[in-house]
Amino acid sequence: MTALRAVHEVGTAVAVLDGDVELFRYVYRPEHPQVESPRPYLHPLRTRSGALVSLYRPHDHVWHKGITWSLPVVEDENFWGGPTYVHGRGYTSLPNNGSQRHRGDLRVTTEGDAVVLDHELDWVTQSGELWFAERRTLSATPVSDDAWALTFATALRNVRGADISLGSPTTRGRENAGYGGLFWRGPRSFTGGTLVAPGVRGGDELRGQRHEWMAFAGRHDETDAASVLLMLDDASNVQHPPQWFARTAEFAALNPAQFFSEEHVVPADGLLRLRYGVGVASGTADDAPALAAAVRQALGARR
Repeated sequence: MTALRAVHEVGTAVAVLDGDVELFRYVYRPEHPQVESPRPYLHPLRTRSGALVSLYRPHDHVWHKGITWSLPVVEDENFWGGPTYVHGRGYTSLPNNGSQRHRGDLRVTTEGDAVVLDHELDWVTQSGELWFAERRTLSATPVSDDAWALTFATALRNVRGADISLGSPTTRGRENAGYGGLFWRGPRSFTGGTLVAPGVRGGDELRGQRHEWMAFAGRHDETDAASVLLMLDDASNVQHPPQWFARTAEFAALNPAQFFSEEHVVPADGLLRLRYGVGVASGTADDAPALAAAVRQALGARR
């Protein structure tokens, strides 16, 4: 299989390429309005054959950007973007949109056939308070002729000086809206696609179920090709296996939501570690179990 290579736009982004195909671009110092909770994101995201499997700043939710690590309920702060859910009032615009700010150098290395990105970030509230210091590591590697895997590891240190509770709109009173965490927004053409998890397939009715992994199978316009994007939760994560926030009917979205229906408290000076695997492949829903096995192996190799 072709070895991956990285092109670093120092101070802005890293592109990871598979031959002539840009698998993804990781923008670690974005320029977005505060209301969108500026934070790093992966877009565009492609299969090894070059099919696009992500969407950037859709008009319905401009704070959705490919794949991002984002949390809507951090105490009363919003590190997700857009309005905040307030029980009894609905979604309300508040001056609470925090940002994740890259700090220091982003390190790019190669380990065998993998490209590894590693950096530190500060989570700063809109009022200017530093709440989390994060160490984040991403690794990309081919896993077959038709698929590649991304591993995403984060370590969040609570530096606020007080406990921090992480939750979701559901923990604040909105039913079945437990989103937050590693979140993927798919292309418009994936709307109406198929969700796949161990032993089950379907649509929005799978939202809220607990599974080790979940995949989204969709089709592309123009080419009529099919692709699968899969997320896998590491067994060491809190609330494993997680509840999943997923959409198919209105738009394509996938998110292992650790804080879907139960808040998690990170104590002062405490450390929260989370690890995920993401698989991107050409194929259909039938290919999801094999992709899950390959992603599980890739995630295990990164320990």
